[in-house]
Amino acid sequence: MSAALQDPIGPHTVEDWLALPPSEDGSRTELILGQFHVSPAPTYGHQVVAFELAVQIRNAVRAAERKDLRAVPAVNVKISSTLRTGLIPDVVIVDRPAGVVFPAEALLLAVEVWSPGNTRAEREAKMDAYASAGVPYVWTIDQKNDLHQLKLTAYRLDGDHYVVEQAVHAAGPVTITAAPVPITVDLGELSF
Repeated sequence: MSAALQDPIGPHTVEDWLALPPSEDGSRTELILGQFHVSPAPTYGHQVVAFELAVQIRNAVRAAERKDLRAVPAVNVKISSTLRTGLIPDVVIVDRPAGVVFPAEALLLAVEVWSPGNTRAEREAKMDAYASAGVPYVWTIDQKNDLHQLKLTAYRLDGDHYVVEQAVHAAGPVTITAAPVPITVDLGELSF
């Protein structure tokens, strides 16, 4: 069990999270183990990466002629009432429509674009939450910074934890199979 899940569960419920008023400044509030986590509005770079990746995912779903699947950006996902967790992944592939919040079982892929402000504990808690909810695939994107280039890591659920199936570090088309359909991505098109 990760250190993030050893902390006691906080007082807030998924219902409290869903009852929050919309943000006026573009910030996002997620609920992780009963605690609210507020992130500032995504930066320009974060938005470019998420949007361009969503387009590539949508195009792959269409090319696979999977009319039952949709690529959707930044939606509320109820991960667990018991664990008091609700997240807002940057992009998802879902297999059904929903209203304000998607049930975790509708997610076939969740994509998280990590920002410099995401702590290790927060990242671990989100990955643990997706695993406990049975989300079959998770991708993480580490944004380009002074230390490294853009990196995509594709995970596949194996029992109760994720294993790395592919890691992409360079520009150029690469087909990711850790997804409900094969998805060709080009990190070069995600750059700004």
